[in-house]
Amino acid sequence: MTRETLLNALVLLALGLLPVWAHLSDEPFTITLATRAAILALAAVGLNIALGLGGLVSLGHALFFGIGGYAMGILASHAQDYTPIYDGAFTVPGTKSMPVIWLVAVAASAMAALLIGLLALRTAGVYFIMITLAFGQMAFFFAISWNAYGGEDGLSIYVRNSFPGLNTLVPIQFFGLCFGLLCLILLASHLLARSPFGLALNAARQSPDRVMAVGLDPKRLQLVAFVLSGAVTGLAGALFADLNRFVSPTMFSWQTSGEIMVFLILGGVARLCGPVIGAAVFVLLEHWLGGLSEFWHIWLGLLLLAVVLFARGGLVGLVAGRARAHD
Repeated sequence: MTRETLLNALVLLALGLLPVWAHLSDEPFTITLATRAAILALAAVGLNIALGLGGLVSLGHALFFGIGGYAMGILASHAQDYTPIYDGAFTVPGTKSMPVIWLVAVAASAMAALLIGLLALRTAGVYFIMITLAFGQMAFFFAISWNAYGGEDGLSIYVRNSFPGLNTLVPIQFFGLCFGLLCLILLASHLLARSPFGLALNAARQSPDRVMAVGLDPKRLQLVAFVLSGAVTGLAGALFADLNRFVSPTMFSWQTSGEIMVFLILGGVARLCGPVIGAAVFVLLEHWLGGLSEFWHIWLGLLLLAVVLFARGGLVGLVAGRARAHD
């Protein structure tokens, strides 16, 4: 067992056991913090597929995060108001079923990623970054002007959505659901990286010309990775909206894209559990230092600067060395 494998196991074990301790100690807020960390980690895992495997630096992943959130908000708000989303030649009702909401969120985010990827992947480098940022900001301003679903004020959902066999209003049960999805997506990400597709994508990131020489299209590989990345981030957005029972245009903002990027850089780009460690550190700093000063981001910035300068592999690389989890 390598040091990184051991570290990954310890991180997931700690994240899984902390809410159990909090539940036994009657500390529901701690469970909520752990749930928030798990959901944000899932969003960063989505970005890690595009950036860590495909080398695609995206500053527009908040677009997919917001699409997932609004998919949940729209479906749940119509269900709680007993009004259909569409009532014409056929009827499209709202729903409070989490599996249905997740399916819609993933499908909508994947479709958006496909359309954006087809355009953005015509460019590279800083131009790709700016195009993804531009799409995210367009979605942000559209959500602000979308008065049917709260506009700038956002949209509140009064009852958490349901999952068969669980009471999702119980914090420990909702955490278990989010943590289980995180573990499943981490496993899928690990298998993807070691699959023939993952190896070809990694090769396309390092040497596109050589990949083309063996008959593969690097852009097509990157497009598939971008779509998968958007789908995972969209699922995280739906869970985040369910956690807060609220959606707002801030889910689309460039600051949200930046935060997802920060999770990845802190933990370690292309590291399996880098997103988990980065999101957990962010949530802890937000909780501990946010209560002391509204300028707690200064300390986050100093930590990020130290990681970039002295721990190029992120916090995972600092502990486990230079070997990458996906290699």
